Amino acid sequence: MAGIKHTVMIAFVLMFVLWGAVFGSDWPCFRGPKADGISSETGINKDWNKKPPAVLWKIPLTDNGMACPSVADGRLYIVDNKDKVDVVRAIDAAAGKEVWRFTYPEGGLWPFGFTVATPLAYDGKVYTWSRSGIAHCFKAATGEKLWERNLVADYPAAKLPDMKLASSPVADGQNIIFLPGGKEATAAALDKDSGKTVWQSGKSKVSYASPLVATLNGRKQIIIFVADGLFGLDPKDGKELWHLPWPTNYDDKKAATPVIIGGRIFIATTEGGETGLIDVKDDKPTVVWKHKEMQNHFATCVYYHDRIIGSSDPSFLMCIEPQTGKVIWKQAGFQHAQVLGIDDTVIALEGNSGVLVMIDPTAAEYKELGRFTPLGGNMSWCAPIMANGRLFVRNPKELACLDLK
Repeated sequence: MAGIKHTVMIAFVLMFVLWGAVFGSDWPCFRGPKADGISSETGINKDWNKKPPAVLWKIPLTDNGMACPSVADGRLYIVDNKDKVDVVRAIDAAAGKEVWRFTYPEGGLWPFGFTVATPLAYDGKVYTWSRSGIAHCFKAATGEKLWERNLVADYPAAKLPDMKLASSPVADGQNIIFLPGGKEATAAALDKDSGKTVWQSGKSKVSYASPLVATLNGRKQIIIFVADGLFGLDPKDGKELWHLPWPTNYDDKKAATPVIIGGRIFIATTEGGETGLIDVKDDKPTVVWKHKEMQNHFATCVYYHDRIIGSSDPSFLMCIEPQTGKVIWKQAGFQHAQVLGIDDTVIALEGNSGVLVMIDPTAAEYKELGRFTPLGGNMSWCAPIMANGRLFVRNPKELACLDLK
């Protein structure tokens, strides 16, 4: 009897694991549940020529920006802006109907739209980060504000980047990590429940890349890519574990978030900077390879099927070999392309035209599987995200939910 019960229990566990992969999963933060731009969902529609994905709903946006949404527990979260007021919006992900909103003053001009950071949905709460450095925590169910911090006021910076703050917050256990770029606080860890500072670390000016929580060769750490280069921080107290300088012509324009490949870190820059693979052992970073062939302006690559695929200036989609940096293929017609790995395909959103393109990431050459344009051919610089069988894309004026099954 005990053996039968054990077998039944295993069957139920496997059923729920398979349900999560086949039927859907959340996308609660920037770059998804594992912060790698990869969806675990399977069974998507791959024949876009015969069956283009249906648009389930659209909602208008007013900020002319590029902030990506997140999705958790049936709700989509996004930060909008209108008349110098940030608007945190919770949307029913299935119906496209607004559930709650919260507003606060956030002014200033920016030629490329206003909001940038992706909300973090974590442990029943939603965390947001504004361009001027205001952090908020809300109850996910109701939108009730639990706490607010102006981190740039608390930790003044010598000078913010030209486009101000664009990184997204990340969760690490009891802490939420922000990058205010203060003179004494490049990074800050806040208690997720109270908003109080747990630690602050660094003196470097920030750029636009988001922090990462990663384990490299058995050591957990916070990875930040900022003006002075690449850093590893101890997640317990923010102490600097190691630092690798990575100069570019414009050091505050490191915008593509690092990608973890096993125990190594892939970083990419533009504006004359270099792209490369970094190995970190015993808190000593070494460069495995580097070159200037891939130039990521701000769109972060994905590592999928043992290949690195992503955007390269001025208008290419590129596939490179992670071990050596060798270019496998390079395809024109992809300005600032944002990418998503899913179900043995890569979906690329062409930034200039808003065209969605599905490609085969395993092919020896560029192989396109299909394409269509969901939002009328407008510029779109926000990465598509996948949650529970639905693909979410946006441009400066609207956000759409597509049926990818």
